Amino acid sequence: MDYDAAIEKFDPALGLEVHVELSTQTKMFCGCPTVFGGDPNTHVCPVCLALPGAMPVVNRTAVESAIKIGLALNCRIAEWCRFARKNYFYPDMPKNFQTSQYDEPIAFDGWIDVEVEGYDAPVRIEIERAHMEEDTGKSLHVGGSAGRIHGAEYSLLDYNRAGVPLVEIVTRPIMGTRENAPAVARAYVAALRDLLRALDVSDVRMDQGSLRCDVNLSLAPAGEGGLGTRTETKNVNSLRSVDRAVRHEISRQASILADGGRIKQETRHFEEASGTTRPGRSKETAEDYRYFPEPDLVPIAPDRDWVEELRAGLPEMPWLRRATLQTGWGFTDAEMRDLVAADAVELVERTVAAGASPAEAKGWWSSYLGAKANEAGVALTELAITPLQVAAICAMVGAGTLNTKLARQVVDGVLAGEGEPDAVVAARGLAVVSDDSALQVAIDAALAAQPAVADRIRGGNLQAVGAIIGAVMKATKGQADAARVRALVLKTLGVEG
Repeated sequence: MDYDAAIEKFDPALGLEVHVELSTQTKMFCGCPTVFGGDPNTHVCPVCLALPGAMPVVNRTAVESAIKIGLALNCRIAEWCRFARKNYFYPDMPKNFQTSQYDEPIAFDGWIDVEVEGYDAPVRIEIERAHMEEDTGKSLHVGGSAGRIHGAEYSLLDYNRAGVPLVEIVTRPIMGTRENAPAVARAYVAALRDLLRALDVSDVRMDQGSLRCDVNLSLAPAGEGGLGTRTETKNVNSLRSVDRAVRHEISRQASILADGGRIKQETRHFEEASGTTRPGRSKETAEDYRYFPEPDLVPIAPDRDWVEELRAGLPEMPWLRRATLQTGWGFTDAEMRDLVAADAVELVERTVAAGASPAEAKGWWSSYLGAKANEAGVALTELAITPLQVAAICAMVGAGTLNTKLARQVVDGVLAGEGEPDAVVAARGLAVVSDDSALQVAIDAALAAQPAVADRIRGGNLQAVGAIIGAVMKATKGQADAARVRALVLKTLGVEG
């Protein structure tokens, strides 16, 4: 069903579960390293593999990071909590249970205010819990057409990721968002990512899975309120995909319900190429997991002085940081909201730090590079150009080496993998022509070819200079400095500019 038609008939209810891999040096319950990208099964030990007799020990840094996250999300920090065993079989989970927290999370009852485009005031998202757990390993299915287990000839298992510390942040149902549900979901995940980065507890690399979102969504008839049967789209790993997953599920579920069908409670997988979801497995209830307290780990009772010490050490929150930046940059509220919506604040900040002016940095990231990202169907952060490179191009424009047209060609070259900006300028021969004698040759030719225009300029019609400048720019393939050409044209004709 068309999205607008779906929203007319139904009210969506969102529930977002964000998994955060913590940037600890070692795993949640053992001393194995957590570095990304090692050779398969080289970062494992008897604890990771649940060999008989292996005993887990809780990572203190992971607990500290979880408490920081809870405090930053305005949560209550448990005075006493413990881990449980969540029983289910997956080939990439060698223990056949996941060590997680169930009814006693380390942080609960919090909230975060999120700025969403189209809203006059921040949207408050209530946090039900933030609990600690461990990640699973990874399966690699070989021989199928899509890398899925269906149709694969065999599977390989890599347990390097098994046991990496996770914090799962779970919202309460988010109601009343109507047609803005995709934007709210995206803005929430973006706000969490910014917060976690500021806390320095995770590298929040969505492309590497260190921050991933499960999107729970259900529909109820418009105006009736309540919750429908939900689906859970697993492991959505980009802000754009969060938006698309919500939008697709609203349309898909509305189509089924409008035809008199029923929604099946299940997990679903998001397909990046099509922006659709497909069935995973039936969604179990908590009873199906047969939780019971983990007998090999002692309970955690964070000392209150320690908690307050961590609270006092929290960094400036990203939204406060943005307010400071806005004041410093002199941007309007609308300009700042646009940057937030485009996920460009940090890019602009880093570009300014590299030497560009705020206006230059905003101009590049929100216009030309924003258009390039849209064309490629990727996020701004995924473009193959860095804030340092953008600042270098701004510096060339400021020095008169490039004009705007040439600068865009340099950006294109960097995006195409042709090297650093100065290398692109040299390889493509893009520097502005600053030799007056060369410009004068082109100017004389343009004036000779357009004597009527030359007469109008002599007569005081300075707007006519544009025709000569255009001819010179064409003759120099856009490499002339337009302001310098104008000055030379007027000097040649003896006209005061």
